[in-house]
Amino acid sequence: MSYFDAASAAPLHPVARQALSAALDEGWADPQRLYREGRRARILLDAAREAAAEAVGCRTDELTFTASGTQAVRTGVGGVLVGRRRVGRHLIVSAVEHSSVLHSAEAFEAEGGSVTQVPVTRTGAVAVESYAGALRADTALACLQSANHEVGTEQPVAAVAEACRAAGVPLLVDAAQSLGWGRVAGDWSVLTAGARKWGGPAGVGLLVVRKGVRFAAREAEEFAGLPAIVAAAASLRAVRAEADQEAVRLRELTARIRVRVPELVPDVEVVGDPERRLPGIVTFSCLYVDGEALLHELDRAGFSVSSGSSCTSSTLTPSHVLRAMGVLSEGNVRVSLPAGVAEADVERFLAVLPGAVAGVRERLGAPVSPASAQVAEVREEALVVDALGRRCPIPVIELAKVIGDVPVGGMVRVLSDDEAARLDIPAWCEMRGQEYVGEEPADRGAAYVVRRLS
Repeated sequence: MSYFDAASAAPLHPVARQALSAALDEGWADPQRLYREGRRARILLDAAREAAAEAVGCRTDELTFTASGTQAVRTGVGGVLVGRRRVGRHLIVSAVEHSSVLHSAEAFEAEGGSVTQVPVTRTGAVAVESYAGALRADTALACLQSANHEVGTEQPVAAVAEACRAAGVPLLVDAAQSLGWGRVAGDWSVLTAGARKWGGPAGVGLLVVRKGVRFAAREAEEFAGLPAIVAAAASLRAVRAEADQEAVRLRELTARIRVRVPELVPDVEVVGDPERRLPGIVTFSCLYVDGEALLHELDRAGFSVSSGSSCTSSTLTPSHVLRAMGVLSEGNVRVSLPAGVAEADVERFLAVLPGAVAGVRERLGAPVSPASAQVAEVREEALVVDALGRRCPIPVIELAKVIGDVPVGGMVRVLSDDEAARLDIPAWCEMRGQEYVGEEPADRGAAYVVRRLS
């Protein structure tokens, strides 16, 4: 089995395993106690804190261990908002932040706060000018991830931090995906991360609050256990030592996937910034494909990958990241390669993928090739496709089947009550060279109007 989902959780690093085993013997006692076993545990905790602080680039008294990366985010966001409540009740986030940040923003808004969500480009990056323009006199905090967890796009953290610093606003950086590759550049104020993203054990997070930032700690330092902390710090140091060399190798492998997938599989959109991106993540979406079905096919073929497709979500809505980028959401696959992955496994994945996609498309009745052009007079009335009650990617498949039945210049109205259609039909039009006219109200769901151009 080839594990290609390191962005969710990286396999436990061998150094972490060794450190965890050793710390179980020496670090089982409460490090707050003054007796011998407690003092021994305290030495281990202080050493782990020093190693983590060195990796982050902060003072040891600025770093706190938490029970998870999610807890680090919630504590960091909440602590700054409470600490700066006299400044104002305004929070800035990007549209592609991790759900832990967005959920914290929703909770803050429900309590009476004001939230500005900064949009992103089609590659998933924010514009520095947009962040700077969102800053207000009552802004208490701005949040920006260092790199996106779904598509790998790196954010201009240093430039945004400079704009925030000039406005006197602290910037919280979610560094979960990037910290294993290097320090986060820029004059940020708060940083969060989770150990399982770099090969440490689950149950350990990092929260760094720079000196001078007004911060109201709602709880004392809390973590899963000292042995896990020791293992997390040891693995962070180990992956950093390997990062430069491994990054070169993974960039070459992901670049290979980005180039060859569209060559091997028709009707594919590779998403995310092609240059400013993390080394191991590559994401693509396949037209006329159910994302969950494709993941099952790849799993049967021996590959563990993930998806931001609406069809893999219990809410049946598109990934908020893909939606914010305005890219195709159906048939979405995220490949995130772990350190040490074999080149042969990547080649085998590229060999298996075309057949897996073709099999899913065939079962869904997707068109094999674009409809041929027909010459006819333009009719004023639009051809109606009733896809109500049918989930992704069926509305797009039905649209593709009938587009050739209308003359050039004619229109198709797709009726759908699936939230994914709002994103996927415009994306299909862009990929197929057709015109997306817009969305119209309907008795149920919405009508998505497409004009045939070719």
